[in-house]
Amino acid sequence: MILVFIEHKDCVLNKISLEAITAAQTIGKELGLGVGAVIPCGNDCNLADEISQYNLEKVIVAKNEKLSTYTPDGYTDAFEQIIKSENPQFVIMAHTYQVRDFCPKLAARFGKEMLGDVIRYSNDGGSLTFTRRIFLGKLDADVKIEGDAPYFVTFQSGAFRGDNAEKGSASVETVDVEVGDLRMEPEEPFQEAKASVDLTKSEVIIAVGRGIKSEENIKIAEELAEVLGADIAASRPICDSEWLPIDRQIGSSGQTVAPKLYIALGISGAIQHIVGMKNAGTIVAINKDAEAPIFDIADYGIVGDLFDAVPVLVEEINKAKS
Repeated sequence: MILVFIEHKDCVLNKISLEAITAAQTIGKELGLGVGAVIPCGNDCNLADEISQYNLEKVIVAKNEKLSTYTPDGYTDAFEQIIKSENPQFVIMAHTYQVRDFCPKLAARFGKEMLGDVIRYSNDGGSLTFTRRIFLGKLDADVKIEGDAPYFVTFQSGAFRGDNAEKGSASVETVDVEVGDLRMEPEEPFQEAKASVDLTKSEVIIAVGRGIKSEENIKIAEELAEVLGADIAASRPICDSEWLPIDRQIGSSGQTVAPKLYIALGISGAIQHIVGMKNAGTIVAINKDAEAPIFDIADYGIVGDLFDAVPVLVEEINKAKS
């Protein structure tokens, strides 16, 4: 069996967990393993009915009042009991801040390591090789997990698409779990000041990176944005140079977006940027470097000079409109 962690707050689903379901279903089909989902919850869990609409063997609600609010101690205690009961081969999670907080602690309970931030995997006769980025996305490392199960794997946001999670019907099982002393008391989540530009609501985004070369050249991206009715965004170096305001920054230290269309101009695809836009419906990348990491996640790619490609795109879009 494969167990999937379902992340939520007050029974409101963190939709990145659907990506973990897709990952587990995909691996499960290849290895002939069933998939179950685990939801830690303090009370009767309304989210269980929603998750049960996916093609899973069962949905397990790990119930204890101490699980009403996330703590690493509470979640680790709960998952340890469920894993010992279900004896899964894999425990799969989305690589969120919460997961990277408690999953290493959970894996250590079983004398295992956590293989984190995986971007893809390959299957060689039932032997899986996982790939993760290292050195700020400059290199890919292929990793095999050795030893006995369970194996703890977390997938980077966007490695799988949540809307590809297969629908179905699953039974719901509530398990009362024991949770020991909690050594910390969580505070209210930090709320960032509201950005003057809310790119999370944009349906089309044109993002520029170092390849734009100068502030004056941003007008080229603005021309494309105008014909597409898009918003302008940027990678961190552009905002650090003050060519665009900070509220236009996409990435781990900026906004996280999921537009229908994301066009990346001169963006290499450092992991800090990718985590902020990987959930876009369609990703188009234009970059002179054929080995740029952005092409690994792009649905469509143009290897070439953006100063040649963008004017042609603008011209062709205008022709299509007329």
